[in-house]
Amino acid sequence: MAISSGGGDSDEVLSEINITPMVDVMLVLLVVFIITAPLMTNAIKVNLPDTDVTVQIEEPKKPVVVSVDEQGRIYLDKDEYSLDVIESELASRKALDHEIRLNLNADETVPYGTVAKLMVLIEKAGIQRLSFITEKQN
Repeated sequence: MAISSGGGDSDEVLSEINITPMVDVMLVLLVVFIITAPLMTNAIKVNLPDTDVTVQIEEPKKPVVVSVDEQGRIYLDKDEYSLDVIESELASRKALDHEIRLNLNADETVPYGTVAKLMVLIEKAGIQRLSFITEKQN
């Protein structure tokens, strides 16, 4: 569609499209959609009866944190243990809680052998849920 500029003897045709009416129509359609979209859900309103709680859902327990610092000292929840005592301590905690979870924090300067020995002792204690805690690399 061509629109003349109305300049009398000029035969030039203005070839620009006026976008304003199209934007207005789109905004009206958007408003209509925003208003009608929540009404299109087929939710049936039901009044549910009040009852007593039959089963109390237990919150997940905090995992035990096993830490190895840069000197190779081993900590269970901030209590220091030696490598030869850690297995019996972990086994006793496993006996108290069969679903025990461990989070392992090891300093990056600790030799791999220390961490490997600790992992073997954790496995010997019968603990199957072990997570390694790391930091996000920048």
